[in-house]
Amino acid sequence: MLVSLFTIGSVAALPGAADAHTSERHGSKPTIVLVHGAWADASSWTGVVRQLQADGYRVIAPANPLRSLESDSDYLETLLATIDGPIVLVGHSYGAAVITNAAAGDPAVQALVFVNGSVPAEGETVAELAGPDSALSVSDPTTIFDFVPAALPPTPETDVYLKSTTFLRSFATGLSRDRALALWATQRPVTFGALNEPSGKPAWESIPSWYLIGTEDRVIPSSAQEDMADKAGSTVVRYHAGHLGPITHPTQVTRTITAAVRATR
Repeated sequence: MLVSLFTIGSVAALPGAADAHTSERHGSKPTIVLVHGAWADASSWTGVVRQLQADGYRVIAPANPLRSLESDSDYLETLLATIDGPIVLVGHSYGAAVITNAAAGDPAVQALVFVNGSVPAEGETVAELAGPDSALSVSDPTTIFDFVPAALPPTPETDVYLKSTTFLRSFATGLSRDRALALWATQRPVTFGALNEPSGKPAWESIPSWYLIGTEDRVIPSSAQEDMADKAGSTVVRYHAGHLGPITHPTQVTRTITAAVRATR
């Protein structure tokens, strides 16, 4: 019975199988795909999703597996293949590295938007891109991270969590303590390997990009973001936000996304 039900409903359930009414409502606008980063989940995009939907965009904010840069990028690539029409791809933090890899060679992706992003060149890792001034650049990682399993040294498969002090002081700045504590308790871990895996050929070499720089970011300091934006040749926008800009400043994030849409239609 389960097989027959899935067979009957499978086409309608696919992300790219929009009905005629949906296609008519969204017209020629691209689909906006929002990719979250480490220690977060897709709900971090809620404020941005609401504003984009109110403007008539079709929006998808998938769960980023956070298992390895290659497998996370492969997963996103398979999702993009289900979408009809043009795409604007948005990545926050580690998610920016994922879209950098997943969009390479994809003609449907018309623009990349990096939000407080880790934007690697080929061979670079997310861990190194934060730079020496990052709150995560310490001599003893056990002071800021919890490892699961706890055995040291960590392996590529080890899950990495942020300690509550790190989360509140550096990661979730701009939020109330109660909200930051709730986000800390529900954080999704990234693997140690994902943070230290060399990136592949970057999509920004052939796709125009925008970079929204959080000037108050303590995880990826603005100086590191400026360097990455310059490397990628991105159109730069700055906002007075910490690392969780999509949560604290959704309007500014939405404006940057729609500016990228207008510039590449």
